[in-house]
Amino acid sequence: EALLSAFRPTSEIARLNARASVEPVQVSPEVFSLLLRARTLWEDCDGAFDITVGPLMLCWGFREASGRLPAEAEIEAARSMVGFRHVDFDEARRTVRFRRAGLALDLGAVGKGYAIDQAAQLLLENGVRSALTAVEIPRGLPGPLAGLLSTVDLCDNALAVSSVAEKSFAAEGKTYGHVMDPRTGQPAEWAVMSAVVVPGATEADVWSTALMVLGRPGLEKLRQAESGARGLVVGTDGEVASVGFDFVPCTTK
Repeated sequence: EALLSAFRPTSEIARLNARASVEPVQVSPEVFSLLLRARTLWEDCDGAFDITVGPLMLCWGFREASGRLPAEAEIEAARSMVGFRHVDFDEARRTVRFRRAGLALDLGAVGKGYAIDQAAQLLLENGVRSALTAVEIPRGLPGPLAGLLSTVDLCDNALAVSSVAEKSFAAEGKTYGHVMDPRTGQPAEWAVMSAVVVPGATEADVWSTALMVLGRPGLEKLRQAESGARGLVVGTDGEVASVGFDFVPCTTK
């Protein structure tokens, strides 16, 4: 939280958001390394994951509330401030600079995974050899998807799950979720849930978000980018597609 939260004025990310469009801002080695990883992952998923979505999250009312429907002009204004290509890194000085005023980082799609990786490393360093963090089944999924979808064996791997049910709102007969497509400025609309299994929680967190944006075609990108990855996508039509999951729907009684 002290490093990555955009909601804490004293965090490194909040400091970047406040100053980096005016001057280069030096950050800690940990944050600099994470931002470089985020840039690589942004490239791997063709921009479907982008930590510069801060202006869009604010525009759509997801920053501190459950969401609202903005005008097209607001969306276009926010989109003009979004794009990892507008972030410059100076590795020698360990500084970050934004080339667009108003650009703001939001690490909501990567910070939790990074925190879990750090916690796992701390446990290992202190002699813990077996640990598990459970994931709650997302609420609000349609029909049979509200039950158990499948079981996943994990060994030295991380499972991340994303869902529109986490935060959404309805307007003009349509439901809008909090996962943004940074390329269009609109909430993702090809999936209602995704799950990813890869060795690192940071990458799992990112790719589960990216699959919400990319939908079923994103499974091939995941397979190409992460060797041995397992992925699952539940489309807005209720159809389930997976790679590496050996997915067999389970029925609930």
